[in-house]
Amino acid sequence: MEEKLQDKMFTNRQLVSLIIPLFIDQILNAAVGIADVVMVATLGEYAVSGVSLVDSINILLFALLNALGTGGAVVVSQYLGRKDRKMAENTAVQLIYVMLGVSSFITAVMIIFCRPILSGIFGKVEDSVMDASLRYFWITMLALPGIALYSAVAAIFRAQGNSKLAMYASTIGNAINIGGNAFCIFVLKMGVEGVAIPTTVSRIGGALLLTYWMLREKPYHGETPLSIRKMFRVGVEFSLVKKILKIGIPSGLENSIFQFGKILVLSLISTFGTTAIAANATANSLATIEVLAPSAINIAMLTVIGRCCGAADEKQAMYYTKKLMVIAYVSMFLWNVPYLLSLRGILAFYHLSPETTELAWWITMCHGVFGILFWPMSFTLPNALRAANDAAFPMIVSVISMFAVRIGMSYVFKYTQIFGLIPFMGWTVAYGALGTWIAMVLDWVVRSNFFIWRIASGKWKGRKLI
Repeated sequence: MEEKLQDKMFTNRQLVSLIIPLFIDQILNAAVGIADVVMVATLGEYAVSGVSLVDSINILLFALLNALGTGGAVVVSQYLGRKDRKMAENTAVQLIYVMLGVSSFITAVMIIFCRPILSGIFGKVEDSVMDASLRYFWITMLALPGIALYSAVAAIFRAQGNSKLAMYASTIGNAINIGGNAFCIFVLKMGVEGVAIPTTVSRIGGALLLTYWMLREKPYHGETPLSIRKMFRVGVEFSLVKKILKIGIPSGLENSIFQFGKILVLSLISTFGTTAIAANATANSLATIEVLAPSAINIAMLTVIGRCCGAADEKQAMYYTKKLMVIAYVSMFLWNVPYLLSLRGILAFYHLSPETTELAWWITMCHGVFGILFWPMSFTLPNALRAANDAAFPMIVSVISMFAVRIGMSYVFKYTQIFGLIPFMGWTVAYGALGTWIAMVLDWVVRSNFFIWRIASGKWKGRKLI
């Protein structure tokens, strides 16, 4: 293998330079998420529940925008792999157009129809929870164009192997977020608005800062960044938009349906009561920490495999897929073992009721233990397929598995009380939420097997995008 890959596209140093900032960025974002939940928890479990319901919708929208960013990153990476800088720059500009246009449209729709959207998705929840949700929802929707711009520019930088600037912008934005949250909640006593406003300001500010850095065109490792200055004087190039959407639409549908499925599951969880909703919200923030390491590899996979496929070098694509998967599994194990051992101590900072704390522990432990075994295969590996222009396959597998396994088994576990486990353990009805997470693990197992088969079959090879 080494003889066949004498001219490797990425050195180990380049991989480290790409992955470490991505990992730090993931840590910072997770820290902000936890800080938000901890500070909101001081307002009461109604606020935790209200914010978590809205965040489930926000995550769906973020996933859609990130998927479009993924499409742009793959196309830019492939043009760079082919050493066609002009087309890479044109694609970068078109990506920004697409992201800003889509996000602005979504923002308008969500703000106008915020009440029927929340009522239609979550049905009858406690009045205090719905009130908190509405106040938090419309403010955070204003951040969508900023998030879209940040995702687009960050994807362009990462396609060039530069993940440091996105990390710097994220660090500054997150500092504004945490500081603003603390000031608005503890000093100004603003309630859920004290979380929503700083979050929105930080996301827009981070996007503008990152865009400014790209416009400066300062060299990185001796290479000048792709120029996006022409975005102020060129129109839409539909041929490039089509290429972006060829990856972005399947990924967007997959991610959006995946998050929509999570919302359906959350709607089911809401029937178990406020304790279940609060425990689920807490577990979501803690579970995010468990997958920080492989999440960084997910992003790196797009850049690395995209470059290989752009250069029409499938041997290197397979080599780096295997290498990055090994890194994902090793980092997942080393990160999670001490984290899971410290879980009860971490939960103490949330100041939740004893029952909510115990349920959150069970959920987070379930996610962490099984995540070590199945998460990288379920989420990191399919990014290699997307980077190789095989985005339709993971979309089809993920959507079918979501509805057939994750949602289907969630209802089975609800009506069977997790096959009698809840009464056997002497748990309350709130523990029905644990069944939805067990169903999620089963979904991972199914997805993983299909993705492994796809890679091994070689059916992802030879799919031209540029």
